[in-house]
Amino acid sequence: MADSTSPNTPETALQGPVRARFAPSPTGFLHVGGARTAIYNDLLRQSLGGAFILRIEDTDRERSDEAMTRQIQSALQWLGTAWDEGPYLQSERLARHRERAEELVRADKAYRCYRTKEELDAMREEAAGTEAGAFRYREASHRLPKEEEERRAAAGEPSVVRFRMPLGNVTFHDLVRGDMDVPPDALDDFVLLRSDDTPTYHLSVVVDDIDMEVTHVVRGEDHLVNTAKHVPLFEALGAAVPTLAHLPLILGPDKKRLSKRTGATSVEEFREQGVLPQALYNFLALLGWSPGDDREILSRQEMVELFTVERLNSSAAVFDREKLAWMNQQYIQHLPWEEIEPHLRPFVEEQGLGDADPDRLRQAAELFRPRAETLREMAEGVVPYFLETIPYDPELCGKFLQDPDLPGHLETLRDRYAEVEPFEIEPLEQVLRDLAEEVGVKAGALIHPLRMALSGTKKGPGVFDLVHAQGRERTVRLLGEFIGFLRRAGS
Repeated sequence: MADSTSPNTPETALQGPVRARFAPSPTGFLHVGGARTAIYNDLLRQSLGGAFILRIEDTDRERSDEAMTRQIQSALQWLGTAWDEGPYLQSERLARHRERAEELVRADKAYRCYRTKEELDAMREEAAGTEAGAFRYREASHRLPKEEEERRAAAGEPSVVRFRMPLGNVTFHDLVRGDMDVPPDALDDFVLLRSDDTPTYHLSVVVDDIDMEVTHVVRGEDHLVNTAKHVPLFEALGAAVPTLAHLPLILGPDKKRLSKRTGATSVEEFREQGVLPQALYNFLALLGWSPGDDREILSRQEMVELFTVERLNSSAAVFDREKLAWMNQQYIQHLPWEEIEPHLRPFVEEQGLGDADPDRLRQAAELFRPRAETLREMAEGVVPYFLETIPYDPELCGKFLQDPDLPGHLETLRDRYAEVEPFEIEPLEQVLRDLAEEVGVKAGALIHPLRMALSGTKKGPGVFDLVHAQGRERTVRLLGEFIGFLRRAGS
């Protein structure tokens, strides 16, 4: 239905500058599917130039939550999607929505419908027993006789405003799915204004897109059924149809729609687990878009330079949690400390280390870069480096308690570490290996209890990196405490 000059054509779809928008409903936390939509709008705006608009569609007053509005903004900011305009609240534009609905009524492109809920329910029940099945309200077959409408209007009975849907097929081009053709029997004269004079989603979203001069609408494919209604509504209001791109669903590992049953689904949950925003942005960007090669770790600038809607996939993407964990680990390993520290700090504070010396925190955290999958794991790992006394678990130390010679060997190691110069990784390792050879044991027989003495755990970073990070004074003190623990527990 769009003419040849409409932005909704393949020839003009990729021109900039653009005015893209992300329009979430504040009825819950920001879902990863919504976050991916925001990312693609963000990349589109950055790659072609223009503006990215944030609009909160809060006209459902019963389900909308002001706290969720704030949370959505917080999650988007944390993720790194920066909007240029907004956030606009759709609820603040209700008068404008009503104004445009009345324009359509005056232009005979919409009409007042006085059918009661009971009458409509009866029509739906009757349609359910036919081959057609689904009930579609159409003026020609369902509208009340004119005299009855006039009687109900004079009696002050409530009415809704319905859009007079054109009788022909609705056609539009979608950048992901290609040319779409929706037959008239799949559409109805949908409601624009409810009986309480509040606008429906369909009216509000189209009026707002027109007034905000939106050129590109990138959203989930669950909106395709809405788009078939919106295209003729744009045209009835005298506006060009924006360029459209409907993204496929994100599926869980079971190939069903991603849900709470298969794990975390909101941006906030991944943030609380210790996923870096840079990693989640990268991961979601590739969940339905290809940069054109096999690269999986991409900087933000690389994504901006490579992004085109032509490379958006039409098939559903599977949310691979193992890949996200791997990608997060890659970012933890390679990002500059200055980019990691602000995101690590809340997890460190959860561990009661809010006053930790910044240099010591960095030194301890650096030990975990090669192996930590999350910031939470890294924060938990650095705790022993700040404890005055480490609580040794007798069960974990059971093997060490069986060796009566171990306390003496560790005493010798402690004394040598007190004097070794310089206190660096290579000399520290050499001291231990020389001692192991002297007393006739394998190096591991000293390495494992040394790790336990300094961290209270069996696993962690390289033991000589650990000794170096703890420093001479702390290493000597903790070895002394561990030797005392072994002797007391073994007596």
